[in-house]
Parts: sequence; structure tokens; C-alpha cells
Amino acid sequence: MLKNRTREWAKRLAAAPSPSHRNYTDPMGPRYSRFSASAPPRSEIRTVTFNIRYAKKIDRAIELFEGTERLKHADLIFLQEMDEVGVARIADAMRMNFVYFPATVHPHHERDFGNAILSRWRIVDDKKVILPHISRLHRTQRIAVAGTILVGAERVRTYSVHLATGVEMGPKKRRDQVRAVIADAEAGGHDRVIIGGDLNSRYMGELFQERGFLWPTRRFQRTPAYLHVDHIFLRGLRLRDQWSAGHVSDNLGSSDHRPVWAVVSIDEPGREAEGLRELA
Repeated sequence: MLKNRTREWAKRLAAAPSPSHRNYTDPMGPRYSRFSASAPPRSEIRTVTFNIRYAKKIDRAIELFEGTERLKHADLIFLQEMDEVGVARIADAMRMNFVYFPATVHPHHERDFGNAILSRWRIVDDKKVILPHISRLHRTQRIAVAGTILVGAERVRTYSVHLATGVEMGPKKRRDQVRAVIADAEAGGHDRVIIGGDLNSRYMGELFQERGFLWPTRRFQRTPAYLHVDHIFLRGLRLRDQWSAGHVSDNLGSSDHRPVWAVVSIDEPGREAEGLRELA
């Protein structure tokens, strides 16, 4: 069934007209951000990642965030497939700071398409990480958005990631994209790292695990209709306990993905709670 769907998707993409596109290859921008007052520090970071398909149903996404217990108190949100208008609207509704970088003008709707980080705390530095390789169909690129949040005196490096699909490129090139994110985190010497996003694969997560990241979302159910692709990874941090991660089953029709959440403890860096090794 999955092979048939993938084959049909590839046929549709190949047959679709390929309008002129633009990849944002400048690592400095375009960049959109808003920083206001920072929340008081806490010992936990309530983290969410959500791919909102083509940023189409922002009203429903806002309703979901505001009405869902696991989401409405989020401290850190990673968004994918976004444009700047959708990011700003969700940040306004959630009263959060944000930074957003588009990767490309997407051929599906000819609007900006990229990733964002929303945070209740100050984002003290940020960057666009241009991931290697471009898609073989529309020649579009993928990125990760990096940002360091300041929780009291603690600096936490965060990444909102969106890897290419298996239709766009093979597994070797997509593994190169994972390595680019890991290399950026390691080059910065960051002790505490949270990565969230859409890997367009479950198995790409194994590379993060091999480099010392906890993978608390590994055993989750499928987050789109038939794939297990949306994940959160931790290094130098731990979950509050072994029950502090999950996904929201009913997304109110806001996307073809479901939000994934985790409650991350920052009070004892590097220490794992009992049972978390099994989750990883």
C-alpha cells in the first residue's frame, strides 16, 4: 500500500507543471522575527513540533493550540511548511517570540515555504542551516532553523528541521541532511540541544541516536496518515519522566500531520530518568 502511494505521488509530481521557483540560498535571509519580553525561567521546557501542511489552515491550527491541554501551555514550538504570515499569527495567538526562515518558494502554491521556532523565552541568536542537496523534481532546497533560547541563565540550542522526502532524493542524501544538522550543533559546542521536526522518515532518527541524542518519540504511532516521521531529539537534557512525550490524535483537520510533544527537564543536564534508555 505504501509503495503504491509513493509511486502515485511521484507520478503526480513528475506530471505537474514546474513553475519558476526560487531557493533562498543566502544563509542570512530572508529572516522574520519578533522578540518581546521573556517568560520567567522554569526547570521544564514544554516542547511541540508540528508540520502544518503548506500553512493552509492556520485558523484551525490556532484553535488546536488554544484548545488542547498538551499544546496550549507550550514553551517551545517547532513549525514546518510555513510562510511568514502563518508563523506570525500563531506566535500572536500563543504570545511567543519567533524566528522564521523560508527555504524556497514552493511550486505547489508559489508562496514561501520554511521552518520556524517559537519560544516563550528570548531567542538570543539564530541562523538558517542550508541542508545539502536539492530535490530532483523541482530543484528546491531544504533547511533547518537554529536558535539559542535563554531560560534564565541556561542556554539551550534548538533546531526546527524539515528533511527532504524519499521521492525528492535517496536515503544517502537525506542522511547527509541529518549530518549537517548534527555538525552545526557540534560545531557550536552546545551542551543542551533540542531538535524537532519532520524527518520524512522514521529511520533517519537512528543517525541522531548514534550521535548521542535521546529519541523519546521513537515508538510513537504514525503522525501523518501512514508514516512515522515527526520526532523530537534531546542531548544534554532528559524527559521529565517516561510518560512525558506523546502526540495529539485529533488535529482538528488542520494538517495531514499530528503535533508531537515532550516535556523536557533542564535541571540536571545529561542525566536520564529511569526507563528513558528504553525510549531511546
